[in-house]
Amino acid sequence: MSSTAVTTAMKLELPPLSLYIHIPWCVQKCPYCDFNSHGQNGELPQEAYVDALLEDLRQDLHLVQGRQIHTIFIGGGTPSLFDALQIKRILDGANSLIPFSDNIEITMEANPGTLEHDDFSAYRAAGVTRLSIGVQSFSKDKLNLLGRIHDQNEAQVAAQKASQAGYLSFNLDLMHGLPNQSFAEAMADIDTAAALNPPHLSWYQLTIEPNTLFHSKPPQLPDDEALWHIYEQGQQKLAALGYEQYEISAYAKPGYQCRHNLNYWQFGDYLGIGCGAHGKVTLPKENRIIRTVKIKHPKGYLSASNYTFESIEVAEEDRALEYLMNRLRLMTPIPKQEFELRTGQHRDTLTEGMEKAKQRGLLTESAEHWQLTSKGHMFVNDLLTQFC
Repeated sequence: MSSTAVTTAMKLELPPLSLYIHIPWCVQKCPYCDFNSHGQNGELPQEAYVDALLEDLRQDLHLVQGRQIHTIFIGGGTPSLFDALQIKRILDGANSLIPFSDNIEITMEANPGTLEHDDFSAYRAAGVTRLSIGVQSFSKDKLNLLGRIHDQNEAQVAAQKASQAGYLSFNLDLMHGLPNQSFAEAMADIDTAAALNPPHLSWYQLTIEPNTLFHSKPPQLPDDEALWHIYEQGQQKLAALGYEQYEISAYAKPGYQCRHNLNYWQFGDYLGIGCGAHGKVTLPKENRIIRTVKIKHPKGYLSASNYTFESIEVAEEDRALEYLMNRLRLMTPIPKQEFELRTGQHRDTLTEGMEKAKQRGLLTESAEHWQLTSKGHMFVNDLLTQFC
């Protein structure tokens, strides 16, 4: 981290605490997916896995440090492969170990092809307040290319049922830049999604990740010019439809931002339980920030007595860059005081890099904030190089 002479270090403050719960099974592995997910092979060990999750959480209780849980995200894999009774066991068990805030946000991922739609109300009764539905596209051709098990009609029915089941909010996941996708097809997906009136949309470009089928057998993707046209026009369309972009790939109606993801990007703390789950925890009394990684494979996880595979210290000299790598995803100004409280570093640590970024037109500065310009949002990775 390049810097000018730095004044005294600041005191770390305990940030808000979230909980991430990983359920690793899917009906089948999608060719673009690099998450820790495993194709379902026979009946799932739902009860045994929930028992392991709760024991995993018990072993992390020393990291709570007197806080409540403000948000929970149940991700995967496909959590909706677990029935509502087991989701309720997870949430009730977690609440018995750590108090929940009064207005807690509890999100669960669901895929249209794995839901009996009458169960939406059951998940809501189990305690889930928000659904994130993995639609990806409303095109039959594109869904087939992506290896999705649902069709366009199931995707629309899932969104309609989520809207009717009393959830406080729901999200639709959409991808663009799909194999052989035209501009018209990408815009049609946005129009179809918006007609279902989700309070939140995740709209992000398909990327080819290592260790995926698409990486070994790459599909034909739109060229860079076509991708930029889709992105630029898609942003304008979403804004015209009343969706505010608050994060690089997240758009919400006013008041419906995902609080769980906001805590991630603001360098908050989160416990991660389940196969391969990651966590990040601040320890102010020890002036430390650590990241935890749990056992990755389901078989090993289910037979474990200690679920933490690795605990990694975030070195003091790396905290500022790690904070920025998260915080720069958001569209809002960066409070200088937040930087100090979340990293234990004085704001002057960033002076040299911020000056270089200002000279290149990537950000502006006030007494209390840094703010990315439109150009800065387009070149975030370039901006981060100023702090390496």
